[in-house]
Amino acid sequence: MADARLKAKYKETVAPALFKKFGYKSVMQIPKLDKIVVNVASGELKDNQKAVEATVNDIKAITGQKPIVCRAKHSVANFKLREGSIVGVKATLRGKIMYEFLDRFFNVALPRVRDFRGINPNSFDGRGNYSVGLKEQLIFPEIDYDKIDKIRGLDINFITTAKTDEEAKELLALLGAPFAKQQGDK
Repeated sequence: MADARLKAKYKETVAPALFKKFGYKSVMQIPKLDKIVVNVASGELKDNQKAVEATVNDIKAITGQKPIVCRAKHSVANFKLREGSIVGVKATLRGKIMYEFLDRFFNVALPRVRDFRGINPNSFDGRGNYSVGLKEQLIFPEIDYDKIDKIRGLDINFITTAKTDEEAKELLALLGAPFAKQQGDK
C-alpha cells in the first residue's frame, strides 16, 4: 500500500528540515501531525433529524470516513438544550486518510474560497495545535451543490505533537499550508 503524497513528503523533506532548523537531539522530537478533527456544531441539529443526516452525509463525503454524532452532556435551560440531544457531528482523521484530506484541503478546497489570501497564521492555541473555521462546506469538490439542503460552516482542527506554536507553524507551512502574509512579511 503506497503512502499518501503528503506523508511521503513529510518523511523525505519536512522531517529533515525541521530536525535541522530546530536542532533536535533525537528524531523522536520532530513534530508530526497527530490527527485532524472535522467538526460541525449547530443548534438546528437538536430538533431536525433530516439536518443531522445531511450533515453526516456532508462530513462523510468530505473526509471519506463516517462521522460520529455528538450529544449534549448537560441540560442548559438558556439554550433550550436537554441532556442527550444532538449538538454536533465530528470525524477524527488519522493515518493515510488524514494526509489525503490535508492534501485535498490545502491544494483543492482552500483555493476555491472567494478572495482567498491565505489562512490566519495566528490561530494556534499555544500548545502547537491549529484551528481553522470555514463558512461553507461548498468549497470541497466532493459536495454536490444541487444536493445540499443548507450551507453549514465547519471547524477543522490540526493536532500536532509540536511543543510550541512556532514548531507547529513551520510543520504546517512545510506541508503546504497557505498562511496569509502578515504586515512585516515579504
